[in-house]
Amino acid sequence: MTYSEPLDQIVEVSRRLGQDPMLVLHGGGNTSIKGTSRDITGQAIDTVWVKGSGWDLATIEPEGFAPLRRERLLDVLSVDSLSDEQMVNEIRQASLRADAPTASIEALLHALLPARVVLHSHADAIVALTNQRAPDVDVLGDGVMVLPYVMPGFELAKTVEEALASDSDKVDAIVLSNHGLFTFDDDPERAYIRHRELVAMAETVVGLSGSVDGPVAQREGDIQQIAALRSEISQAAGRPMILTQSTHHRGREWAALANVEAVVSRGTATPEHIIRTKREPLVGRDVERFAASEHARFVRERGDRSDLVELDPAPRVVLDPEWGMLTAGESVTDARIVYDIYDHTIRIVDAADAMSGYASLSESDSFDIEYWSLEQAKLHRRPRPEFGGEIAVVTGAASGIGRAVAERLLDGGAAVVGVDLNPDVTSAFDSERWRGIVGDVSQEDVLQRAAETAVRDFGGVDILIAAAGVFPPSAYLAENDVHGWNLALTVNATAVARALSAFHPYLRQSPFGGRAVLVSTKNVAAPGPGVAAYSASKAAAAQLARVAALEWAGDGIRVNSVEPDAVFDTGIWTPELLEARAANYGLTADEYKTRNLLGIEVRSHMVAEAVATFAGQRLPATTGAHLSVDGGNDRVI
Repeated sequence: MTYSEPLDQIVEVSRRLGQDPMLVLHGGGNTSIKGTSRDITGQAIDTVWVKGSGWDLATIEPEGFAPLRRERLLDVLSVDSLSDEQMVNEIRQASLRADAPTASIEALLHALLPARVVLHSHADAIVALTNQRAPDVDVLGDGVMVLPYVMPGFELAKTVEEALASDSDKVDAIVLSNHGLFTFDDDPERAYIRHRELVAMAETVVGLSGSVDGPVAQREGDIQQIAALRSEISQAAGRPMILTQSTHHRGREWAALANVEAVVSRGTATPEHIIRTKREPLVGRDVERFAASEHARFVRERGDRSDLVELDPAPRVVLDPEWGMLTAGESVTDARIVYDIYDHTIRIVDAADAMSGYASLSESDSFDIEYWSLEQAKLHRRPRPEFGGEIAVVTGAASGIGRAVAERLLDGGAAVVGVDLNPDVTSAFDSERWRGIVGDVSQEDVLQRAAETAVRDFGGVDILIAAAGVFPPSAYLAENDVHGWNLALTVNATAVARALSAFHPYLRQSPFGGRAVLVSTKNVAAPGPGVAAYSASKAAAAQLARVAALEWAGDGIRVNSVEPDAVFDTGIWTPELLEARAANYGLTADEYKTRNLLGIEVRSHMVAEAVATFAGQRLPATTGAHLSVDGGNDRVI
């Protein structure tokens, strides 16, 4: 295989390493390459390019590597001690590019190792081999140095430096117990082949190979109870959380083990996983007990370190004999990462138990990682989105206002379940936070499917947006069209009543107060001629919203209405309908579009912004309100 520049070489081999989930999960692992770069004066600089924190090896680009002055890093290693904060500062100062990402916390080790290319992974098989009461690491053969677990960073680099002092020329791989594998060589391909070779040897020994995929398990359990669990987890966390019920058979099998508490109490597969998963899962559904145990552990392990701030005590993994495995996170992505990590953890524990028995770090050592400032910084750099951790159901979501509302909520970080007759609703948005349900919103079974999806995939329902609607052909009362009348009442009123009833149990369990928003119309206050069916059905829905506001305030649910007018970028406004309605007022189509006081054309995204205001937390004391989005209508005002 031929290579060009150093960055091209390390990008190519890093992607191959990172695209195998048996080696690397969700941004784990790191790689580096050494070479020569030149500064603005033309001076040659001994450089090590190290993977930047936050970049994923599977998709990394050249700009994902931080170029560092290797000589400076080796000088830093000459000191006797260094705090984590000092180490990060020194690594940043060694950067050759002001806009480079922060290098991996293992940058000092990458600089230390003499080989040109260094590859590091957290391979399942290597972890399963070392996470044992009596690990037999000699099976990996010559050239492999095995070290006990050491905190990444300065301490690890110094430990490796001392270990390599006597026989560095004989070693091309390092196994860090409870952590992973390093291989190094001057040639990227040889480093990669050696990495795969050692992982394959470990896989043979521990019986771990192939994919994590397996049979799909049916998701069981009452969804109202699952929503209640999610509410308790969110309250313990102090913020809305996503809770996803897994379909994986291994999680269900583990949850059903008679000795499950003993099995899961032994800690994480690698110490860094504790940041995502906590040290242990919640077995059963007693969130309060779990949180109390987490608090007691914090008090016990903190000792005299009064500067430590306690993390939230909410579980991230739940193992329940009826429900199987559920995973929690601040976002759908976080919950999926927790699932992936714990799925691999199950494989590792089972493999280790089949040999000398699984063993991880002690509670104290795990605590040190959990409260390690550098690891915590990774999670707290991200700003919390407006609707982060919240779940919405939007009817009429395939087009028009409903689609605009769904898009606005997705942009705000919400998980959204959209319901629409149009089959395009399933693929309306390319996001793991989107689910589309095809069906008639006036049918109870369709609403039940939406609820099932919202709860089992995301944990509950915090926000209901009733945006589905129809505008029957214009007809004066003297020539009333019965079909149009019945259709309008069914979709515009009956469907709203059924949606409110169907989702009330979940809105009531929203951890920080449910919200329902009706997309109403200016016609409620100011109907026009020829639209009796539309105006009457929408007025009925508006009354439903007012009644819901009265009845549900005690449940902490806010119910409000947005009343748009003449939103012409929606499916109900066909060119023919637009011309017909304009003719009723003696206007052209263009004049009709801007006939409001402000002379502005109202667009779907404007309505969506108003809906988002009611759906969010900016108006906590507002319920039963009506907000016009119509450019100003003299008949309403």
